Amino acid sequence: MGRRVIPIEATAEEVALHEVRRAIDAHAVHGRFAKWRWTMAFATQVAFYGLPWLTINGRQAVLFDVDAREFDLLGFVFRPQDFVYLAVLLSVAALAFFLFTAIAGRLWCGYACPQSVYTEIFRRIERTIEGDRLARVRLDAAPMSLDKLVVKALKHAAWLTVALWTGYTFVGYFTPIRDLGMRTITGQIAPWEASWLLFYALATYGNAGWLREQVCTSMCPYARFQRVMFDRDTLIIAYDATRGEPRGGRSQPVDARTNGLGDCVDCGICVQVCPTGIDIRKGLQYECVGCAACIDGCNRVMDIMGYRRGLIRYTTGNALAARDGAAAVWRRVLRPRTALYGALLLTMVAVAIASLAMRHPL
Repeated sequence: MGRRVIPIEATAEEVALHEVRRAIDAHAVHGRFAKWRWTMAFATQVAFYGLPWLTINGRQAVLFDVDAREFDLLGFVFRPQDFVYLAVLLSVAALAFFLFTAIAGRLWCGYACPQSVYTEIFRRIERTIEGDRLARVRLDAAPMSLDKLVVKALKHAAWLTVALWTGYTFVGYFTPIRDLGMRTITGQIAPWEASWLLFYALATYGNAGWLREQVCTSMCPYARFQRVMFDRDTLIIAYDATRGEPRGGRSQPVDARTNGLGDCVDCGICVQVCPTGIDIRKGLQYECVGCAACIDGCNRVMDIMGYRRGLIRYTTGNALAARDGAAAVWRRVLRPRTALYGALLLTMVAVAIASLAMRHPL
């Protein structure tokens, strides 16, 4: 009896381990969360650019003078023997980080991270000079001409201006900023000041103008270990697949359910407005920075179609599975874990304030 041979067809698939980056031209979006992002960007940059210029009791409000071994911080002067306060500050920052991450995931990334803020500022400059997404795509695809060269030069000149001012402000936290300005104008700037000014300016220009989402997806470690601090009751941005599927295009007057469709019209606006280019309908991904641009974009489409908002929304994994309302979502968010973090944070802040109030400088 002969042996039976079952033929097996082998198929080979080529997998590219190093893919050429696809440029992401995010569409401008308007809405409640976009306003919050710009409010936070304005507040953080007013603080960053403004604090070195403030004076309290004749001293710069914030100055880390390494040479003199004196740190001026809003009227307080800290010296090497006050090193314990640095440990307290780092502990407060760590607890705040754990608390906000446990409550709302990558809230810091979406609204206050310098990378996100400066990328948003640079994108706004880009939109102002080159136009919105379709205009930028057409400009990039067009052959080089004098008009294109002028537009590109204006954009990069504006980027470099912001970057250089950012580098100058950064150095102004470590050397008196007014004196730094005079020495920069007269060409008497110290080599270490000039090198740090240029380094920080080029880092801002490169990260916010060129690398952009690559910093968040490939360089920032937070995206990798964020899930350690997440649980099923952490607020995330999620797509309601039960309500949205099956997705499909339709004319505006059509009742989706009577035609066997979900509320998602498959317009792709959630992908077009995403600064990292992900499709939130595929579930939570580490590339998501929690900026909520997809929520604003989707809500706008829901308004046009006459559907209820919230197809993409802030919710938790457990709340989404249980079809909970907003009140139940917040009950899940304010759980023992976040209460413990909050209590520890408030206690440490209170102890730090009391210690500063009773401090006797040597």
